[in-house]
Amino acid sequence: MRGRALTLIAAVTLAGRGVAQEPDSAASAAPPGAAAPALLAPSARRPQYWLRPAASLLVPGTGQLLAHEDRGAIYLAAELIGLLRYVHLTSQGRGEARRYRALAFDVARRQFAPTSRDTVFEYYETMERFAASGRYNQAPGPALVPETDPATYNGAVWVLARQTYWADPTAPPDPSTPAYMGAVEFYRAHAVGSDFLWSWSDASLEQGVFREAIRKSDDAYRRAQNQLGLLLANHVLSAIDALISSRLAEATGRSTTLETTVAPGAAFVRVTIEF
Repeated sequence: MRGRALTLIAAVTLAGRGVAQEPDSAASAAPPGAAAPALLAPSARRPQYWLRPAASLLVPGTGQLLAHEDRGAIYLAAELIGLLRYVHLTSQGRGEARRYRALAFDVARRQFAPTSRDTVFEYYETMERFAASGRYNQAPGPALVPETDPATYNGAVWVLARQTYWADPTAPPDPSTPAYMGAVEFYRAHAVGSDFLWSWSDASLEQGVFREAIRKSDDAYRRAQNQLGLLLANHVLSAIDALISSRLAEATGRSTTLETTVAPGAAFVRVTIEF
């Protein structure tokens, strides 16, 4: 038994360092100009050497199944379960997104615009924090008179514009001055226009359902992104498994299997070489 172990170690050492073997009589008798069999063997084995890792990187588990290793089914099953989980979470996120968009229009926006128009997600986040958008223009004419109620979103934007551009936010300068015009331009760029006004007045319960739908949608999309990370890890782990297993088999010249076990707080790798 001791002699076998030493022989195996020596064989692995020779294979790893690439030590040339003494040519046998058949090789020495080869005609001049003919390639030596030892020089052809590595290049002949190279396509098979990369086949299993590449297959596992593309579809986890296939590299192991090509080598008739049962654990390939575990990688493949993990891939299928992960894909189903990702599709489910993505579908759940989209469903909740459709729900809060429809609720926002039916309850808070329909009174201001008869046709629903979608926009960026930040708009719906703003609808969470403010019960009403406020008016965009308080004047009936073409002149822009910003909303002054600070409890509304547009009113809060106008407060921020005055604090940014006016020396005294409570004392308006002359409308022809750069300070006043700068504040108006700030308001024009950040306030909600007439097509996207809203009000949750007398609908605080519906606004709570709206907030919950946004939270569920965000959570589903976040978990779907985490699932993509797990799928990628499964591809990489299966490819590394196949790479190590094929390298060991090539180095030892014997059937070699690699078993990986992942447990909470620990990971184990067991290599089996047949004699």
